[in-house]
Amino acid sequence: MNDEAIARHLRIHGRVQGVTYRASMVAEATRLGLAGWVRNRRDGSVEALAQGGSPAVQALIDWARRGPPQARVERVDVAETEPQALPPFEQRATA
Repeated sequence: MNDEAIARHLRIHGRVQGVTYRASMVAEATRLGLAGWVRNRRDGSVEALAQGGSPAVQALIDWARRGPPQARVERVDVAETEPQALPPFEQRATA
């Protein structure tokens, strides 16, 4: 499997705010060694940008479809994006 860096933009829909989704995603992404960020959106969704090796990014996407136990994920939209200079995975302010 190719471990070259890839980047994916995620938009997570459902009951994903107020259920430790962002903090849990930071912990999972950090465990996977990914760069990027996660933030709440004013429309009630959660948005994230994950970058790293393909297997690790896919593992985070798989995790995002479940989320933490309190979350009820309805849908995860995933889009390819170009890798860029990103910090270690962090939680950002609502956009």
